[in-house]
Amino acid sequence: MVSKSKYGAKKVEIDGITFDSKAEAKYYQQLKWLQANNQILFFRIQPRYLLQEAFKKNGVAHRKIEYVADFEVHKKDGSIEVVDIKGVETEAFKIKRKLFEFKYPHALSLLAYSQDHKSFLPTKEYQAYVRKKKKLRGASRHAARKVR
Repeated sequence: MVSKSKYGAKKVEIDGITFDSKAEAKYYQQLKWLQANNQILFFRIQPRYLLQEAFKKNGVAHRKIEYVADFEVHKKDGSIEVVDIKGVETEAFKIKRKLFEFKYPHALSLLAYSQDHKSFLPTKEYQAYVRKKKKLRGASRHAARKVR
């Protein structure tokens, strides 16, 4: 089953679980392999982290603020890594990330899947790679125009 999400990513269903993108589904499969091969203890899908409690002020009820990550990976050394598969960091995410970093001790990793590398890269590294690739493509087109 495949459908589009708000950022153009195609939703994918694996093992009865719907993922927001092909990259998330691919990372899920990678985590399953790591767990089956005793490389990690276990992982959770879409763990929720409370960033701020619900409250009332001046008679107005304000909802709690939660951050829902893509994965929580429990490693053999006892550490926990929270993983979000992202191509783009939204402004809302940037705020939630700061709140998460302040409140929780876990490492938070943002990853993007690179077709060229056939692996996951940190989002900032992936974005730098894409910018460089576009720049090189633009330069080669410019050089080709000069040759004509």
